[in-house]
Amino acid sequence: MRIPFLVSLTLAVAVSTSGWAEEVRPGVYRTPDERFQNLPGYDFEPHYKEIDGYRVHYLDEGPSDGEVILMLHGEPTWSFLYRKMVPVLTAAGYRCIVPDLIGFGKSDKPADMDTHTYKFHVEAITKLVKGLDLQQATFFGQDWGGLIGLRVVAENESNFARVVIGNTGLPVGGATIPPAFQAWKRMNQAMIDAGDMDVGSLVAGNVGDPDLVAAYDAPFPNGKYKAGALIMPQRVPMTLDDPARDANLAAWAVFEKWEKPFLTAFSDGDPITRGGDAVFTSRVPGAKGQAHTTIKGAGHFLQETHGEELAEVIVKFMKDNAL
Repeated sequence: MRIPFLVSLTLAVAVSTSGWAEEVRPGVYRTPDERFQNLPGYDFEPHYKEIDGYRVHYLDEGPSDGEVILMLHGEPTWSFLYRKMVPVLTAAGYRCIVPDLIGFGKSDKPADMDTHTYKFHVEAITKLVKGLDLQQATFFGQDWGGLIGLRVVAENESNFARVVIGNTGLPVGGATIPPAFQAWKRMNQAMIDAGDMDVGSLVAGNVGDPDLVAAYDAPFPNGKYKAGALIMPQRVPMTLDDPARDANLAAWAVFEKWEKPFLTAFSDGDPITRGGDAVFTSRVPGAKGQAHTTIKGAGHFLQETHGEELAEVIVKFMKDNAL
């Protein structure tokens, strides 16, 4: 028996608005807007840009003529992670651009893990930077936001005036892998094998705040949406034959001559990245003489637990290194 047209249309609308799934084209999902309603501290106006056929979401807060701060989240978080920092930075007169990586937050989510390469994400953020014509920007990145953003900065030097990083790196393979990261990769592989990741509990448990579960689950109605979150830990360049090695080596060649201001603000409680600031402070000329900071009592997601403090560090750094 054929379903009448109006009935089938009604069913289609119900599926697309229920929070179950919204497939905007084969293999690409878009999280229904209602899943992002009433999130605590996150009442920012959404902005969108089309990049290579994907709708990319970003925040654009603060004065339009203010100095730009581009902030990138990592895996498996999204721009919600920066909600405590944005008000501090905009109050200081800065314009904050905070994207959701493709596969995260309110941005479109390719369901094929093969889409989520290091190169893919670098190219997408580069196109966003160019599309928004960001000039003399200050970059901040954490986790994968740092890995991606440092490449974007190195490959587009003229768009950036300063760099701040926290709990991240620019790996080229061959280094000793911290035991905590080895353990995380094994856990992550089990999640990939199961086809799902309990994102909300993962982040909330890491920072010790169960009230955050819903906010970090919001982008992911089910496992089909989680390809990026699932595969990105396996994309960190750890071997000498990693496809990102040459590009990261080229980025390091840029930073080893980088004279612009460069600041590290790592936390003291991240077992994976703790101590990773030393390679930057020793190799980047622009890091010399800067007020490098260790955020005390913070874990991996320092924006979540110490966001206001981190934002004040960035404000001071920008004022101390005025354009």
